[in-house]
Amino acid sequence: MSRNPSKIYMQHVANLREIELAIRHTSRLARAEIASKDPQQSLRSLLRLYSFLVGAWAETRLRKLVHEEFGFSDFERETIQKKSSQLEQWQETVDLAFRKHHSVKKAPLDERSLGVAHAARRAALQDVLLNELRILIEIRNKLAHGQWVYPFNNEGTAVESDKYLLINQENLQSLQFKFALAGHLADAVHDLVVSPQTFERDFEDHFRKLFQVRTNLVTKDYRKYEAGLVSSREKARAARKSSS
Repeated sequence: MSRNPSKIYMQHVANLREIELAIRHTSRLARAEIASKDPQQSLRSLLRLYSFLVGAWAETRLRKLVHEEFGFSDFERETIQKKSSQLEQWQETVDLAFRKHHSVKKAPLDERSLGVAHAARRAALQDVLLNELRILIEIRNKLAHGQWVYPFNNEGTAVESDKYLLINQENLQSLQFKFALAGHLADAVHDLVVSPQTFERDFEDHFRKLFQVRTNLVTKDYRKYEAGLVSSREKARAARKSSS
C-alpha cells in the first residue's frame, strides 16, 4: 500500500527530528561536562534543558502517532485531543489502539475482551504511562514555566516538594533511561495501531526493552556512569599527550 501522509503528519515529523537533534547535542554537552568534572557549573542547567526536551519529544511523538496515515480516524483523533492533559491523551491513545486491534467498541478492556496476553500488554503500557512518562510530562510543564529549581503549585503560592525532588534528583543517566522508555512505549503503540502484524511479531521485544530499561533505572549506579566518563576523558588526554 502506497503512502501519502498528510501535511500535518510531515510537520510533526520535522518537529520531532529537530527535537531529537537538540537532545543529542544537549546530551553530548552534558557528557562532556561530567567527564571534565563540571568546571563551569553548567551541568545542572543542561540537565534541565535535556529533561525539557525529552518532555517535548514525548508530546510531539504523540502528535505524530495520532496522525499516522493508516492509524486513527478523524473521530478517534478528536476523541484523543479532547482529553485535557497530555497524560490522558496518551492513555486514550493506548486504549483506542487496543480497541482498534481487537475490534472492541464499548466493552471494558480486560481479559475477557482482549485475552489474557493482550490485557497484560495493555496494563504494562499504562503502567509506564502512569509512572515514568507522567513524571517526564509533569517536570516538563514546570520547566516550561521557568521553574527550573523551585516548582510551584498551580496557584503560585508554594513550592511543590514532590516536584522539587523530581526535578533535582534527575541525572543524565536517569533521563536517558526515561527517554528510552518513552521511545519503546511509542514504538509499541505505533505497531499496535498502524501495523497489527508487526505488533504481534515485535511486542515481546518492545516489552523486554521496557522491562530492561525500568530495571536499569533502579539498579544502575550513576557514580559508576560518571566515573566511566571521567576515566575515558583522562585516557583520551593521556593518549594525545603520548602521541604528540
